[in-house]
Amino acid sequence: MTITQRDTDTARALDALEDGHASVRLRAALAVGTAPDPSFVDKLIERCAIEPEFFVREMLTWALTRHPVSLTLPGLLREVRSDRARARSQALHTLSKIGDRQAWPAITRTLLTDADDEVARSAWRAAVVLVAEGEESTLATVLATQLGRGERETQLSLSRALVALGEAIEPALVAATTASDPRTRTHALATQRLLRDPDAGFECAIEEAKRVVAFGGTGIEGQ
Repeated sequence: MTITQRDTDTARALDALEDGHASVRLRAALAVGTAPDPSFVDKLIERCAIEPEFFVREMLTWALTRHPVSLTLPGLLREVRSDRARARSQALHTLSKIGDRQAWPAITRTLLTDADDEVARSAWRAAVVLVAEGEESTLATVLATQLGRGERETQLSLSRALVALGEAIEPALVAATTASDPRTRTHALATQRLLRDPDAGFECAIEEAKRVVAFGGTGIEGQ
């Protein structure tokens, strides 16, 4: 392939990422990931921040993982500080898929407690993948401050993140079982149940925790 032909194909692929039809954008992202090129990286990151369709965003993330970390990491680290929630969320999601721990310092408390639930969930998932060795307990303490937050989807995401940290979360969970907020106590107890029994369903764990809290228990007595 000549340089001119390659440049033309690259331009077409980049243009297709902005097409009005999601199916066209999806195929373009697939093509870009199948034939990685450094000239694609900035456009992929830019598109992740504004792409409305979930399945296209997933393909954009996959395409980014196909490029060298040295090229993708700087742009993604800029995006986690973006004013746009979708940009922060997708950049965090992509960092979790890349899995390079050089990104760990960018997973700040601000992101872990972001007011946007989708950003926070992405930050939790990224954090447990990227956490530096020895920082698990510190991360667990920050994550525990979010117990009781949001609706079931958000609570399930947090419980999964905490459980992924293993035994490091136990002190933070025990403390949360005595919180003044019943939602926090309930969520902490449910997460304890999932830590002890990973096969337990979240709904069952929540309902069991609600009963304990309703009767004034903390769950510590039965441990």
